[in-house]
Amino acid sequence: MISSRYAPIVALLLILALVPTIIHSYLQQKTDDEVIVSSTIPSIEGYTSEPFTRHNTEWVKTMFDSEDWFERIYRAADGKVIRLFVTRSYNHKRLYHHPELGLSHGSDLKREGVVMLKGERQIPVHLLRNNNGRGLVAYVLLSDGKYIDRPVVHQIQESLKQLVSASRPMTIFYVSDTSSPAGVDFNQTSAAVVLGAAIDRFNSDIEKQ
Repeated sequence: MISSRYAPIVALLLILALVPTIIHSYLQQKTDDEVIVSSTIPSIEGYTSEPFTRHNTEWVKTMFDSEDWFERIYRAADGKVIRLFVTRSYNHKRLYHHPELGLSHGSDLKREGVVMLKGERQIPVHLLRNNNGRGLVAYVLLSDGKYIDRPVVHQIQESLKQLVSASRPMTIFYVSDTSSPAGVDFNQTSAAVVLGAAIDRFNSDIEKQ
């Protein structure tokens, strides 16, 4: 039996404990900036592009818990071929936890760490290189206007915020090629050009909202 003098405190704690359940299970609160990823396909001077058809909507839904995405091949005048994949999801872990295992299945990749994409604003890029000496994978994570360099730390912080607030989507910009030499600076690659263009186009649409 709880003493009556503690009843208000217990009631308050129970109400606070119910807040996340009410927000996420009943109200299903999610932020929506109304940007549609599939409408942010960048046009890049000096490159042609076409859809990449290996993956479909069902696969993306299963892999990333998302139905808003696009994937394209960009071809440079010098013959370089870059694959670009962009999606966003409220399930952040699906995006940051080894996306290369699904998007570059079968490649023998080694993580090099985080490098900075140079431009008006330096952006952290998660970079992997192919162990055969040629090719790379690079991706950028964006959530609530912030570029994520430490996704696990971000996930912990976001989980705490979501106890009392609506869910926010994360966006991944993912590029890969099979020809970049192992020693080349990422910022000198066609992959960096395509990645930067995709981010710029997405941010341009965000600013219009």
